[in-house]
Amino acid sequence: MKQNQNIRLTCPYFLIICFLLYCCKSKDYISYYNKVNEIDSIYRIAKQPEQAIKKYTKLFSKYRPLNQERIEEYETYIRVSDRYGKNFGGKKSLYRLIPLIAPYWRYKKEDPKFIKLYKKYGIDSLRMEQKVAEWKKKLDKKLIDSFVVAIRRDHYNERSNSSEIFENDLKNAELLKWTFKNYGYPSMQKIGLYHKDTFMPMGVIILHMADYDEYHSYFKSKILEYIKSGECPPRDYAAMVDRNNLHHKVPYTYGVYQGYENIKDSAKVNRNRKSIGLPSLKYRNKLAKDQADSLRTK
Repeated sequence: MKQNQNIRLTCPYFLIICFLLYCCKSKDYISYYNKVNEIDSIYRIAKQPEQAIKKYTKLFSKYRPLNQERIEEYETYIRVSDRYGKNFGGKKSLYRLIPLIAPYWRYKKEDPKFIKLYKKYGIDSLRMEQKVAEWKKKLDKKLIDSFVVAIRRDHYNERSNSSEIFENDLKNAELLKWTFKNYGYPSMQKIGLYHKDTFMPMGVIILHMADYDEYHSYFKSKILEYIKSGECPPRDYAAMVDRNNLHHKVPYTYGVYQGYENIKDSAKVNRNRKSIGLPSLKYRNKLAKDQADSLRTK
């Protein structure tokens, strides 16, 4: 009897521990990225859309969806599910997509197929504009102001004066360190991608951190944490590492910076790419070609 009571008391705690472990595991977005690459190949290469839908449904039940450049996995999931009459969550999922495409809204609102999809489910363009405006209000104004200045510093005088470059990059390095400590990674969901006419890609600032060994080791370690949390795109990190390799005449780790033609050991590079969630070199070229073809047909 006493043993049964102990089992009853222990079970809830065991379930809680299991739940916490599951949640912690689900935050490893490197696994997410690799799974997306696998599912996208089922859709794009194997031409098995319904199988891809099933796998995406399972993946998005475990992970907060992202919508990465080129693959656009959550939007693809919704579009393909709609095309094949599969349940993707309807309005709830369409509203969930809006913050993910909001940084690119100036382009997305010009896509008639995208707008037509929302209208089909009773969401007009005015309502979409309202949701994007609500998203913008939640962005961190202090961080936006800081990184508008940082981007202008980075581009100052077209990076033509070495002493100015050094001074401005070190200011940006300290800003990044301060931001990581106080706010975490300055992702698009915190600062957007555009502020008025200023384009603010974090990848550009991060890339230039590769030029300073006194900072590079810190950023190489710290930014990897933000890849795992799903906040920093793996490609931005990979470009920084590859650029630092170039300074030290070390072979490419990820094959991202300065093209792909100088890669001697593609198998090793592909293993490295997979370790941070990047697609293989061959599949990356397929994605780039499909994106280019898509832009030409719009």
